[in-house]
Amino acid sequence: MPDQPAPQNVEEFHQRLRAMTDALPKRLRQCAEYLAAHADRIALSTVAELAQAAGVQPSALMRFCQIMGFSGFSEMQRLFRESYAQVWPDYATRLRNLSAQGPESSTTLLAGFIDASRISLEKLAKTAEPDRLEAAVATLGAARVVHVVGLRRAFAVAAYLDYVFDKMEVPCLLHDGLGKLDRGHALQDGDALLAVSFAPYTPETIALAERAHALGLPVVAITDTTLSPLSRIGGTILTVAEVDFGAFRSMSATMALALALAVSVGSCRREVES
Repeated sequence: MPDQPAPQNVEEFHQRLRAMTDALPKRLRQCAEYLAAHADRIALSTVAELAQAAGVQPSALMRFCQIMGFSGFSEMQRLFRESYAQVWPDYATRLRNLSAQGPESSTTLLAGFIDASRISLEKLAKTAEPDRLEAAVATLGAARVVHVVGLRRAFAVAAYLDYVFDKMEVPCLLHDGLGKLDRGHALQDGDALLAVSFAPYTPETIALAERAHALGLPVVAITDTTLSPLSRIGGTILTVAEVDFGAFRSMSATMALALALAVSVGSCRREVES
């Protein structure tokens, strides 16, 4: 039987994980630490696969599920599968969602996306943390070179940051993944990394952030929640939540945050140099 009621959503799962990990026995702590770092694998992996990756026996993983409040692994996996299905439907499902809301005229779509963008911007205005933004500006402003990485949905943000940094004469290197090239070797002492990633988080972005952190370089992240894998790496975390319309997520608030950050970094560097 479960030791306590099961978490009702992924956020509660991570909160409970943080609260109990330090008090767990060694093998169960291994389970907790692995799942905290690889929560995206819970929805698609088997007990045996997760246990092997965590370096424990399947029985230990099953016991961990019970301590977390689940009747077993299947119930824990169901929580993540339902969450992923709600947040990251495929494009065919997104189009069906739009159809369910009414006629798909271009004008209707435009009005819906404008409204989603407006709400996203209003949420950012209320939730933005000035101290974190200033810390991010100070970190990037002091860097020899600012490395920027953001792939898939975040690529537009990363490319725009690279463009603005160039116009502001901030030394910058965009890690775009073109040609499957790994430019991680370009990370040098005195540099900083600006990583952009949203659920479902891009493994290449997380890997580069972990590499920069391992080298002792400061990392600034733009992401959607403090439960993001980028948050576990450390550094300065800037969160922005985009409202969706028909499960298509706006990028307006993220672009606004990116622009404010890039321009502030450019201004900071000019003040230091003058």
